[in-house]
Amino acid sequence: MRILLIGGTGFVGSFLAPELQRRGAEVATLTRGRSPIAHADGLTRIIGDRKRLRDARSSIRAFAPDVVVDLVLSSGTQARELMSVLHGITSRVVAISSMDVYRACGILHGLEEGPPEPVPLTEDSPLRTKLATYPPAQIAALQQVFGWLDDEYDKIPVEQAVLGHPSLPGTVLRLPMIYGPGDPLHRL
Repeated sequence: MRILLIGGTGFVGSFLAPELQRRGAEVATLTRGRSPIAHADGLTRIIGDRKRLRDARSSIRAFAPDVVVDLVLSSGTQARELMSVLHGITSRVVAISSMDVYRACGILHGLEEGPPEPVPLTEDSPLRTKLATYPPAQIAALQQVFGWLDDEYDKIPVEQAVLGHPSLPGTVLRLPMIYGPGDPLHRL
């Protein structure tokens, strides 16, 4: 199986790429070529930018991935471009999302009214009804750390675009908060 990772040299992708290789996949990463993280032997590099994905379309087509895993989608705009660029190139897109799509996160941030959601949250737990979880100042601060994050950051439109494409199947994985080596925010 041939797998393209977008964001494959980052915090999660730098661990995912070698694990996929260990399991027998041929792996490529879309990279701007500026990451200090060394690429594993046998890992194909496709030079490109998540914010200008269309520019890398021919290189992605040449690699011919069976699956594309996008670890750094930040907005519906990016997700729609992803699905448009990859249509006819791959057979599945996997988008990494986060728990901030849940209504519980909206309550925590003061965006949603009502009582707390029952825990633990599940895939069927209610989603936020209001978009734009984070204020512009917080988005601007995060953009200094995460170059892929755009002004429209919200994972709900990401999920809608990936799951709603008429002919390119999509899968969404909602990850919890991840801690560990390489976390650029040094969360505890």
